[in-house]
Amino acid sequence: MTKKDIIKLARELRKNQTPSEKILWSVLRNRRLDGKKFLRQHPLIYENRNDNNLSFFIPDFYCAEHKFIIELDGKIHDYQKEYDRQRTLIINDMGIRVLRIQNEELKDIERVKEKIRKFFDSPPVS
Repeated sequence: MTKKDIIKLARELRKNQTPSEKILWSVLRNRRLDGKKFLRQHPLIYENRNDNNLSFFIPDFYCAEHKFIIELDGKIHDYQKEYDRQRTLIINDMGIRVLRIQNEELKDIERVKEKIRKFFDSPPVS
């Protein structure tokens, strides 16, 4: 997949947000949460060490300034725990922290905001 294809895919994902993504985006967009700038469905492209091809992840939300990703986990993530774990390890190797939020948690949006704020204060990936 080329970089152009990856960007096109990210644009499509932005157009087709899940209901949970819409809820959290309404909280994060336009620096609404403590003035932090978030991007949604922003591709993280890197060269795969094994075959020198481009690999990528498209996280739900990304704060470049703080090297911080928020991933919303629906029911499908119950069946891909190992994939998610590997993905998090690779992203951490890029110096980016990952916060996972269960879709059900969005029922208490104030609690989710606090969880995100606490994560901002946590130490960076070493």
